Amino acid sequence: MSYCTYVKDLPPENVHRKYHDKQYGVPIKDDNELFGKLILEINQAGLSWNTILQKEQNFRDAYSNFDVKKVSSYTDSDRQRLLQNAGIIRNRLKIDSAIYNAKRIVMLSKEHGSFYKWLLLYKECSKEKWVMLFKKEFKFVGGEIVGEFLMSIQMLPGSHNEDCPRFKES
Repeated sequence: MSYCTYVKDLPPENVHRKYHDKQYGVPIKDDNELFGKLILEINQAGLSWNTILQKEQNFRDAYSNFDVKKVSSYTDSDRQRLLQNAGIIRNRLKIDSAIYNAKRIVMLSKEHGSFYKWLLLYKECSKEKWVMLFKKEFKFVGGEIVGEFLMSIQMLPGSHNEDCPRFKES
């Protein structure tokens, strides 16, 4: 079942409906927000998307409002703080990947002007090529994480069904 089909009968105040209607399949150019999306997708691995949506603000607060430069300079004490934060997913591999990936995004931004500009270089790639690129650059990224991340920011098609009102906007 597609996300559009899943949410179409949900009330407007439902967390999934709000995410679908306001955030999913929406182009993002801001590197911090792109980084935030990547953190959320990585943390969803093995869990329900509902859990992540319920904790979205907690992630934003815990990871310095998704400020990629700040997170890239996190120390071991920051790592310990995150591991103790019950408001987020306290998985060492996911936390370590967030810090590592922030460092990679900072490096890619220096090389290409921004993370967004790096993504644009590959916009026409297949999902398989994207997965290879992400696995080369980042940690804790597999096919599902990469695909959902890219669809959520409109770099890959498929975020909305053709009969979804949001499809025309995407």
